[in-house]
Amino acid sequence: MSDPTDGLIADIARQLDKGGVIPYLGAGMLSLCDDVAVPANPAALVAVMTAKVSVPHKIRAKLTQAAQFIENFKHRKSVVMIMDEAYASVPVPSPLHRALAASGATLWVDTWYDDTMLAALKAARPQGGWHQLQGLSQSEHFGQWTADYDAEGHVADAPAGDSTPLLYRPIGGRSPASNYLVSDSDYVEVLTEIDIQTPIPAVVQERRKGKGFLFLGCRFDDQLTRSFARQIMKRSSDTHWAVLPDEPTRMEARFLEEQGITRIPLTLADFAAQLTDALQAETA
Repeated sequence: MSDPTDGLIADIARQLDKGGVIPYLGAGMLSLCDDVAVPANPAALVAVMTAKVSVPHKIRAKLTQAAQFIENFKHRKSVVMIMDEAYASVPVPSPLHRALAASGATLWVDTWYDDTMLAALKAARPQGGWHQLQGLSQSEHFGQWTADYDAEGHVADAPAGDSTPLLYRPIGGRSPASNYLVSDSDYVEVLTEIDIQTPIPAVVQERRKGKGFLFLGCRFDDQLTRSFARQIMKRSSDTHWAVLPDEPTRMEARFLEEQGITRIPLTLADFAAQLTDALQAETA
């Protein structure tokens, strides 16, 4: 008997390669890479932070609170230095990272701090022509919500145009300028404005219209990830997908239903292999 997801994955690949689907990547994408030497989830990252700086026991497992404590009692520079050290290594992109980078997608949303997808884009599109948009901390860039970098990592001379492929990293990333949203105050500033879309670049707001989102390596089991996904998806299409092998929590299930997200109950590795093959078939 054929797998009922076969046709769905082929259809997603066709739409993605035509620019009709936006890949939305979470920290779980690192599970597809070999020899990962960077923190691959919030628990691993906060463990790195608290190994560097002592924080109160009650917040030792809470990433944004621990980062805020370090920012308050050390300095913002201490937070940035820890983040830079944690993400100094760049994992080798997985076949799915590479296939997504080489596809006809015009917007990728990357919601973790590692530079894996960035490396995949550099390898797939060495001629450049694409931009990277990163969210900025208001403690370092008050009044400026995003930075626009060209493919070489320089501040872009001109803003991304209507047809410029975009890597959007709403919580920042290691390269090229160590921009990170990680502390409580970072997120409070963004979440205060995100309902009216101020922190989301206008080009992203325009690019998402009528598009479906494909969530890969994401969980929606906390308010923060749900808030970002909800606002980044706003005014897009009403058809989306999320690869979630585990039974969703009650709040996740509610979120999936309200946002029109179809759950694909495959492991990320199985889905990645099938989507990679389907994307390669599209470009063959």
